[in-house]
Amino acid sequence: MDFHAPHLVEDFHGVLQVFSDGSVRRSATFPFHIPLHDDSAAVVWKDCLFHSHHNLHLRIYKPAVSPAKSKSNLPILYFFHGGGFCVGSRTWPNCHNCCLRLASGLDAVVVAPDFRLAPEHRLPAAVEDAASSLKWLQAQALSEDCEEWLSEGVDFGRVFVMGDSSGGNMAHQVALQMAAGWLEVKPVRVRGFVLMAPFFGGTVRTKSEEGPSETFLNLEHLDRLKYYECNQNLRFWRLSIPEGGTADHPLANPFGPTSPSLEPLKLSPILVVVGGNELLKDRAEQYAKRLKELGKEIEYVEFKEEEHGFFLNDPYSEVANELLLVITHFITQKSY
Repeated sequence: MDFHAPHLVEDFHGVLQVFSDGSVRRSATFPFHIPLHDDSAAVVWKDCLFHSHHNLHLRIYKPAVSPAKSKSNLPILYFFHGGGFCVGSRTWPNCHNCCLRLASGLDAVVVAPDFRLAPEHRLPAAVEDAASSLKWLQAQALSEDCEEWLSEGVDFGRVFVMGDSSGGNMAHQVALQMAAGWLEVKPVRVRGFVLMAPFFGGTVRTKSEEGPSETFLNLEHLDRLKYYECNQNLRFWRLSIPEGGTADHPLANPFGPTSPSLEPLKLSPILVVVGGNELLKDRAEQYAKRLKELGKEIEYVEFKEEEHGFFLNDPYSEVANELLLVITHFITQKSY
């Protein structure tokens, strides 16, 4: 027996495996039983390359009704998928189904970019790619030869950015960059941000993080770094935070001890949505409360009995329809 051979130290449903020598093995197999939804009568979609150096693609979803027959140009909704910065893709069935439903339910053009994943590419790589995807949209708005599906029938002045879980964290980071003037995308105008159960962290555990675990998220996945040090399951924060950092890193904890003050920033309107039974509920609620105290324009909506991923994993459910009404109201309010 070779006692020096690399052995498995992290495993997320076989989709992501990390070995003792630092090597990583990924599988393209989706880890949960969620069938692809066929909504071709209502929504069409296509893939586009947006970052040639990193070979990153995005998927555009467009209502099947011709823009010429619509009453007005459609808003654009960016969607950043979740997965703890470590797993996930625009091609995964839950993400694809979610974007189909967003396009049809909101009557919007949905853009779902992929981004580099940890641990091969630790933060801020994912945030950098999110910003690059918006710069791609800016290039389309400025180009005389832009992507065909964006050449007519869309409103570059009504763009919204949405993210689920870690994607919600990314949406927050993009909001900060835009407010600070670090990310300029004119003539594109981002009117607001929708954060679905944003994946924030901290070295001090909240009450909701004490459990119980959920169907698609558990304490082992969260790994607060200070807890479960010996557990061999996937620990999203430990795998994604910059080397040497903790869950209080500014990219994880917006109000951590070393995080810059958000008070001076003129943030665009933010809608925070969370399930009442989520492990992440307390952090999402605290985030909204703190921003409200700072005078920011923020709305917090809680769906009492729901768990993490309630919209992403079942976007055609009754509660998903209720959420679509909330988002529609937000988009309508912030469009003028």
